[in-house]
Amino acid sequence: MPLSEHEQQLLAQLEKQLHADDPRFATSMGSRALKGASTRNIVLGIVIAVVGLLVLLGGVALKSVLVGVLGFIVMGAGVYFATLRSGKASGGGERKPRRSSPFLQNLEQRWDQRNSGDQP
Repeated sequence: MPLSEHEQQLLAQLEKQLHADDPRFATSMGSRALKGASTRNIVLGIVIAVVGLLVLLGGVALKSVLVGVLGFIVMGAGVYFATLRSGKASGGGERKPRRSSPFLQNLEQRWDQRNSGDQP
């Protein structure tokens, strides 16, 4: 379902404000952030998860708890491997604690006011 024109304008305004308040976070949440997972890792992880599922079903068919648990562990390993990021960490050093952006501070303040019962 497509967004209405008003919703698109609000979304564009929020995006512009986010870029102005915290450009580093905004770029990390952009489309480039999705490129962290390698296609090879995803395919191999899915294959491992399917093998784990088959081992799990084999354990159920054989009524063997040990084989079923082993299949579950293999499935979990496959999902973990599929979600691994292939890129190397950028920066390589200690990160400084980031201070909150004014946008997030405003949201937190409004949340606290709403929870305490005060109306803005």
